[in-house]
Amino acid sequence: MEFSDALSDKHTAFIARQPVFFVATAADDARINLSPKGYDAFRVLAPGRVGYLDLAGSGNETHAHLVADGRITIMFCAFENPALILRIYGRGRPVLPQDADWDALAAHFTILPGTRQIFDIAVESVQTSCGWGVPVMHFDRERQTLKKAHRQMDAADWLAEAASSTRSIDGLPTTPTTRYFTDSVG
Repeated sequence: MEFSDALSDKHTAFIARQPVFFVATAADDARINLSPKGYDAFRVLAPGRVGYLDLAGSGNETHAHLVADGRITIMFCAFENPALILRIYGRGRPVLPQDADWDALAAHFTILPGTRQIFDIAVESVQTSCGWGVPVMHFDRERQTLKKAHRQMDAADWLAEAASSTRSIDGLPTTPTTRYFTDSVG
């Protein structure tokens, strides 16, 4: 196991090869949230800064937890050889399309249908470990279902649904987006 204060070029190259990553957050008196993420949604912005594009889906726990607490752990795991697990520990914040710094941050991404926010994360430490206990599996393809569902949704209905989802499952507040993205832009 090795720790470093920031992402190296080697870490960044490993991250770029991974088709899935996992995000964990928590807040006082709330459930721990652990979510898998896919698509081309993660960016290393600098050795000490990362971000990921978040699409509307099954709740907004990460937003609620980051507003309440700020702590976030992101894990990348090699399912092919060589084995490796990489964790990024940091502090994050949601950046919504209506926020002043949206345009500068969004310029790093291809905005996907259903984009709700981007999480901007300051890296506090990076840990790598062997990953020898992780099975070998091969990536087949991305699921298109979520993007397709967002493309087919009426903008007014999508925004109304976003506006009605202002609490996490534990009652923590979230801020809804005020912009609807139907097609990939970037």
